[in-house]
Amino acid sequence: MTALTDDTMEDDRIIRESGIDARIASIIMPVLRGMGFRLVRVRLSGQNGLTLQIMAERNDGTMTVEDCEEVSRAVSPALDVVDPVEKAYHLEVSSPGIDRPLVRKSDFAAWAGHQVKMETSILVAERKRFKGRIAQAGETDVLIERDVPAYGDEPTVRVPYEAIAEARLVLTDDLIRDALSKDNKARKEAKKRRGEPEEAVEETEV
Repeated sequence: MTALTDDTMEDDRIIRESGIDARIASIIMPVLRGMGFRLVRVRLSGQNGLTLQIMAERNDGTMTVEDCEEVSRAVSPALDVVDPVEKAYHLEVSSPGIDRPLVRKSDFAAWAGHQVKMETSILVAERKRFKGRIAQAGETDVLIERDVPAYGDEPTVRVPYEAIAEARLVLTDDLIRDALSKDNKARKEAKKRRGEPEEAVEETEV
């Protein structure tokens, strides 16, 4: 079991890693926070050789290619010092993407109204897999409106956050439009904070 540190205790994610992934997360989170980024997910996989995927984003939700390169350069030395992975691996830093994983309560609130696929670690309403619209993100649970309720199922189900093992947005036209709109707005606000002209941001139409 990975010992809890101040860094892991400050992690506001409700969906976290275990094992070696948790160890890696505890190493890189202080680095990310110091740079103004937040961790979304860490995953060490053995496909096509050993790949360490670090998914991150800025606190405003944006993540550029340049940001990925910056994070990669910063976390590599920290990982080299502790060396949590015994074998050689390829480091891959990426943004969450449009059909992103939802790992914080704030993620569910921010993307309310959109479709989500979810798996739970325990049975909830006699099931472990759910697909539907995020109707409401509360303090302790999320209300899901099922796509096509099975016979006898209620049209909605409340899933406690503590029961969620994995959750990801479903790619739809509405999600693409909303995600691009949020990204453009966040980039405008970031440029405004830096004193750059708003017209420097290129609007994307869908």
